[in-house]
Amino acid sequence: MYSDLFIFIIFYFLAIFSTLGYGFIFEKLISSKNYQLNLGFIGLGGLLFLILYSLISHYFIAHNITHNIIINLIGLIAFSLFFKSRKKEFLILISVFTILIISFFIFKTHDDFPYYHFPYTLYITENSSIFGIGLLNHGFKTPSSIFYFNSLFFLPYIEYYLFQIGALLIFGFSTLILLYDIKKKIKINEIDFDFFLKLFSLCFILIFFYRVQEHGTDRSGQILILLFITEIINIRKNYTLFNINISKLIILLTLIIGLKLFFLLYLIFVIPFILYLNKDKKLFLLIDIFKNKLFYFSVLSFLIYIFTYFVNTGCFLFPVSFTCLESFSWSLNIEEVKKLRLHYENWAKAGSGAGYQNIDQINYVKDFNWLQNWMDRYFFNKVSDFILGIIFLCLIMSTFFIRKKSIKQKNFSYSFYYLTIIILFFEWFFNHPALRYGGYTIIALLFFIPISSHITKFQSTNKITSKVLILIFISFLIFSSRNVSRLNEEINLYGYKPGIKPFYYLDQSHFRVQKEIRNLVTEYKNCNLSSNNCNELNGSKKVIYKFGKYIITNK
Repeated sequence: MYSDLFIFIIFYFLAIFSTLGYGFIFEKLISSKNYQLNLGFIGLGGLLFLILYSLISHYFIAHNITHNIIINLIGLIAFSLFFKSRKKEFLILISVFTILIISFFIFKTHDDFPYYHFPYTLYITENSSIFGIGLLNHGFKTPSSIFYFNSLFFLPYIEYYLFQIGALLIFGFSTLILLYDIKKKIKINEIDFDFFLKLFSLCFILIFFYRVQEHGTDRSGQILILLFITEIINIRKNYTLFNINISKLIILLTLIIGLKLFFLLYLIFVIPFILYLNKDKKLFLLIDIFKNKLFYFSVLSFLIYIFTYFVNTGCFLFPVSFTCLESFSWSLNIEEVKKLRLHYENWAKAGSGAGYQNIDQINYVKDFNWLQNWMDRYFFNKVSDFILGIIFLCLIMSTFFIRKKSIKQKNFSYSFYYLTIIILFFEWFFNHPALRYGGYTIIALLFFIPISSHITKFQSTNKITSKVLILIFISFLIFSSRNVSRLNEEINLYGYKPGIKPFYYLDQSHFRVQKEIRNLVTEYKNCNLSSNNCNELNGSKKVIYKFGKYIITNK
C-alpha cells in the first residue's frame, strides 16, 4: 500500500547523497588542503560538477536509465568513501532534508513545469542534443542548467518524478550553508553585521520560498543570489581566507548564471568588489583568482551555457537580437527574437497574463505607460504583500535583538555594494518589474542590509543562542505549517494521496514536445527511405541530419 511512498523517500535521499558524493570529488579537485568547505557548499559543488558533466555529455548521449544508474552509483560510492570525515555535520544535513521533504510532496506543479520544464528534461533523457530544438517551444529557447541536472535522476521505479529535485537541493544546501555559518559565528562569539544578514537570509528563504514547486529557475537563482551577496560582502573581513572565499563566490556565480543567463546582470558586483580591493590596498589578490582552478572551470561552464543557447536558437544570448546569427538553418528569425523580447517585457510589466492580453505592446512598454496598470494588476497585492511581509520580519528581528544603548564594533563599509543593489533595483523596476525576475532578493536586501547594520550597533548579546534558536525554530515551523496547509488544499481539491501515491500530476500535455520530436524524426527517416513519403510531411517544421546530429528547421 505504501510502496510508492517508500520508493519516493529512498530515491529522495539517494539523490542527495549522490550529489554530495560528487561534491566531495569536486572539493578534492579545487579546495585548499588547509580548509574544508561545509556540507552545504559541498552539495552546491556537486550540483555544479554534475551540471557541467550533463551539459557536455548531452551532446553525445541521451541521459537514459542505464546512463543515470552508472552516474548515480559513482556518486553514492564517492559519498560512502568521504562522508565519514564529516559525521558531525551529517546530523544537521539529515535533519534539514527530513524537514524539507514535506515541500517535495507535490501534486499540482507551477504553470511552467508542464509547459517546458518537464518536456525539456524529458527531451534530455530521450535524445542527445538536437540543433534548433528552440523552434518547437518558446521555453526551449531559454534552457536552464537545472534541467540538465534533473535529467540525471531519471531512474528505475521513480522514473520522471525527481524532475524537481534540483530546486529542492539548491534550497536545502543553501539552508545548510546559512545554518553552518550562523552556528560557527555563535561558537566564536562573532555577532556582527554578517551574522544578522545571514540570519535574515535564512528566515527569509524558509518563510517566503516555502513552495518548492514554484521555484523553477527563478526563485532557485534568487536564493543563490542572496547567498552570493552575503558572501561577497563578507569577503572584506578576512583577506587571509581570500582563496576559499573566492572559490565560494565562483561556485555561486556559475550556478546562478547557468540557471538563467539573464542573471549575468549580477556580474555588476565585480565593480564594487574591485573598488574595495583597491580601497583596502589588496588589488594584488586579483592574481590569485587567475590561479584558482575553479575560475577556469567557471569560464568553461559559461562557454557551454552560451553554446547551448546557440544550439537551441542560433543566438548566443537569447533574446538579445544582436547576438543572433540568422545564417544557420536552425536559427530564429531576428524579427521573431525582437518580438519575443518585447513579449517578455510586456508580461513583466503586467501587459498580459491569465485571461487578458495587451494588443499594443510597443507603446505600452514605453516610458511609464505601463505603470498604472502594473500598480493595479501586480503591485497590489503581490508586491505590496511581499513588502509588508519583509517589514514584519524586520520588526521581529529588531524586537529580538535591539537594545537602547549602542555598542562599539569594528565597522566595514558596504556602501558600494548597497549602491549596486539600488542600481539593480532601478534596472529591475524600469525593465522587468516582476518579482520572479530578481525582485524578491533585491527588495529584501534593500531592507535587510540597513536593518542588519542598525541591529549590529544596538544589539543585545544577552541569551543570543536562545534567541537565534527560537527564530530558526519559528522559521522552520512556518515553513512546515504553510506546506501542511498547501498539502491539505491539494488533498481536498485534487484528491491527492501523498501517503499512498506521492508523485506530482502528469498527463499527455507533459509529453507533447517529445512526441513531436519523435514524429519529426520518423518523418525524416521515412522520407529518406522513399522520396514519395516526403510529399506527405505535415506541419511547419522538418528535420535534417548533418554531421551526426538531427537539426530542426522551418520548412
